[in-house]
Amino acid sequence: MRPTGPLGSNRRPSVVLATATALLALGIAGCGPADPAAAPQSSASAPASAGAGVVDIRDPWVKAADKGMTAAFGTLVNDSDADVTLTGATTSASSMELHEMTMKDGKMVMRQKEGGIVIKAKGTHVLEPGGDHLMLMDLRQPVKAGDALTVTLTFGDGRTQQFTAVAKPFTGAQESYAPGHGAPMPGMSGQPGMSGQPGMSGQPTASPAS
Repeated sequence: MRPTGPLGSNRRPSVVLATATALLALGIAGCGPADPAAAPQSSASAPASAGAGVVDIRDPWVKAADKGMTAAFGTLVNDSDADVTLTGATTSASSMELHEMTMKDGKMVMRQKEGGIVIKAKGTHVLEPGGDHLMLMDLRQPVKAGDALTVTLTFGDGRTQQFTAVAKPFTGAQESYAPGHGAPMPGMSGQPGMSGQPGMSGQPTASPAS
């Protein structure tokens, strides 16, 4: 007789099975804490998206003014392979419009620029006194020399971009941004402003507060 034969043959698989089960449970328990730690590490290593500006805005500035109207200037640089159209601008200091200087009935007048300002692919567009500019229509408070204004530009495809323009006094072309906001042509720095410049009246596109 083999009294231990059947019993011994049954015990060994039970011991092996119990040991394997314990090791499996230990292995699962050991993986648990590692998984949450791995998730943040994976998330942290994901590259952050840094949105590039639609255009490069060089030397932005705004003409200092106590009240009424003034304007912001600078050079818009488009380094992309497609034309970009600037369609609007906003700032907390006042409402804004895109303006241009043009001849009308033999007079140089300032008016809203229809269709926006197009910056050609790989090109530049200068915003300057006596030319295209960003018009601040009705100042809510004085813009003193040294003040920094944040301007938000809107483009034809819906993208937006902010820039900061520092205010400075400017008398180079003797512009007078006032009701009727006409301005002298470039090169007339020695001539008086709108009120004293014959034939330089403008047609406002919005009615500023009196």
